[in-house]
Amino acid sequence: MADKSTASRNPRIPAIRSYAALGDSFTEGVGDPGSDGRYVGWADRLAVLLNDHASGHDFRYANLAVRGKLLDQIIADQVPRAKELGPELVTLAAGGNDLIRPGADPDALAERFEKAVADLTSAAGTVMVTTGFDTRDVPVLSRVRGKVATYNGHVRAIADRYGCPVLDMWSFKSVQDRRAWIADRLHLSAEGHERVALRAGRVLGLDVPGDPDRPWPLEPPRTVLQRRRDDIAWAREYMVPWIGRRLRGRSSGDHAVAKRPDLLPLI
Repeated sequence: MADKSTASRNPRIPAIRSYAALGDSFTEGVGDPGSDGRYVGWADRLAVLLNDHASGHDFRYANLAVRGKLLDQIIADQVPRAKELGPELVTLAAGGNDLIRPGADPDALAERFEKAVADLTSAAGTVMVTTGFDTRDVPVLSRVRGKVATYNGHVRAIADRYGCPVLDMWSFKSVQDRRAWIADRLHLSAEGHERVALRAGRVLGLDVPGDPDRPWPLEPPRTVLQRRRDDIAWAREYMVPWIGRRLRGRSSGDHAVAKRPDLLPLI
């Protein structure tokens, strides 16, 4: 996580004293393991930045996100809980697991997403929404790029209507580097999560302790043969099992629960 001692404060930005994160594996933090065995992730890292900015005030944080969840599951399980908690900030990242499934309708999905945003804005001070990543260079997922772009357009329009800040992942070039992702190509690495947290902090007006757009170290270019071998290995180890789970109607989040279901101080 970011070092609280190095995070600067912008006194012009009001302190956020409570934050609840909603979503799926992206927000749960899959790909960014902590020392205690639980995932960390960008939302936890953002909470550290918010906690530092709120120095002198009590800060509390909840993370309701659960891997594998579809939009309707997030709406049914996490949105009501977030309304009960009534935090000053909610982040909502949802719809990605729906869009990668055959037959997904981004227009219908966005209608349900908007109802969730309307519901949350009635109970939370600020609702920050997140767009989907650009899947142009990801094998297989590149086929749903058009749907992701359509959904993102709706998300931005919804944000305009409800006055929501937008954490825009589509335009975030820094996480298009393969080193921002773990081997499954579906989840961010620890470095990827850190960069997203820094970008989220900037969206909220914080002075963050690092540059989310900093260049990655140079590395030797990979040959076409190396890329093909990597793609074959990825398909065998990750894509085929993923398809198998879909065919069996199973999800990685079937038995998972929220890691921080209550608004509690960071410790």
